[in-house]
Amino acid sequence: MRNVLITGASRGIGAETARIFAQGGDRVFINYSKSENAAASLQKELSECGHYAVSIKADVSSSREVNEMFERISREYGGIDVLVNNAGISQTKLFTDITDDDWNTMISTNLSGVFYCCRAALPYMIRKHHGRIINISSMWGQVGGSCEVHYSAAKAGIIGLTKALAMEEGLSGITVNCIAPGVIATEMNSHLSEQDISVLKDETPTGTIGTPKDVAKAVFFLASDSSSFITGQTLGVNGGFVVS
Repeated sequence: MRNVLITGASRGIGAETARIFAQGGDRVFINYSKSENAAASLQKELSECGHYAVSIKADVSSSREVNEMFERISREYGGIDVLVNNAGISQTKLFTDITDDDWNTMISTNLSGVFYCCRAALPYMIRKHHGRIINISSMWGQVGGSCEVHYSAAKAGIIGLTKALAMEEGLSGITVNCIAPGVIATEMNSHLSEQDISVLKDETPTGTIGTPKDVAKAVFFLASDSSSFITGQTLGVNGGFVVS
């Protein structure tokens, strides 16, 4: 049984990822920052199905809280075998309207949080000479999104971090990969109108938008033995919206 930590796992992509790992027989740690009720509900759902799930609170933008979370997991369960850095926020704003607080909050949650979690997870993985790290970026981190400059910058940073860390940790038996979702039907995109969704479907070669499960299945693959020779890669789960 592997120990799998999924940040931002109380809903959306994170929750579906927790479900697919739990169904695969792994021990799942459901990280959340504010959505305690949603995390507790997911834990109950998985536990009632006979799966092993633990909800654990930590704000990934705080190195202290991240370290405390990993220390607890290490103390009680031994360490993390699979880390899925999914926690993130979004904001739509003209570049000239982005404040210092907007920028700092975006970077600290979406990029620094990945750094803090990778740094905390690696000692155990290195000792074990095995580990899987999957970081969730965005297609906007690949091509840039208008009115989402700070979001795009943070997500692009995740891609760079993934590539560099994969090169550094390859000989330690650890793979580090990235997923760049396209338009996914999540709460983060709930502000989009039906017309917006229709336009995005038309711009996507498959003619559809993605689901959280589409991303979760890709994460599960990258954490499996079937992906042991894949590292430093960015997998686009976007219906062909962005072709790299």
